[in-house]
Amino acid sequence: MKRALVTGGSGPLGRCIALRLAREGCQVHVHAHGHPERAEAVCDAIRADGGQAAAVVFDVCDSNATRAALEGLLEDGPIQILINNAGVHDDAPLAGMKPDQWTRVVDVALLGFYNVTQPLLLPMIRERWGRIINISSVSGVIGNRGQVNYSAAKSGLHGATKALALELASRGITVNAIAPGIIGGTDAETQFDTATIRRLVPMGRAGRPEEIADLVGWLVSGDSGYLSGQIINVNGAMA
Repeated sequence: MKRALVTGGSGPLGRCIALRLAREGCQVHVHAHGHPERAEAVCDAIRADGGQAAAVVFDVCDSNATRAALEGLLEDGPIQILINNAGVHDDAPLAGMKPDQWTRVVDVALLGFYNVTQPLLLPMIRERWGRIINISSVSGVIGNRGQVNYSAAKSGLHGATKALALELASRGITVNAIAPGIIGGTDAETQFDTATIRRLVPMGRAGRPEEIADLVGWLVSGDSGYLSGQIINVNGAMA
């Protein structure tokens, strides 16, 4: 049984991804920081469906806490599937953006990517099989007003995805990013009313979390092993 870690697994999209991975037969570690009770609820849902899951709590921006938590997980064997889904919004026009608004958003996306991914790589390399999927955003592809911090963070994640894919290509490990557009039930959807979504999205609707989770399910399967270093847009033809 493959072991998976989903950061930000307590949120709506992370929950859907965790449930899908469990249905794929993975033992899923559901990460949370601010709301551990939500991670436990996701684990309960997975177990109720016959799967295996456990919650793990740490701040991805805290290097020491992250490494200690991951070392605990690695005592039971390598994590073969990593979904870097943790992310935050703190929107403001750059002219009025406070330093901590910039730092917090960028640190969760990029420092968090490093803190979580780096300790898992050598055990994954020794297995000569792995799947790393970074959850990005359409904001990292085309930008968005009021989200210079978020757009910069997600664009940086795209560069990290491509570079790490090159480093791991000969080791049986793929690295890809998914860049969702407006997804129902998430923070992105709450920023827009129905009329605005119809105007912004050529398909005229928000996406469903399941549409992202289905792609994750395929990317972690054996059939996806030749796809790596890609930024996959799932945004109703926005970009």
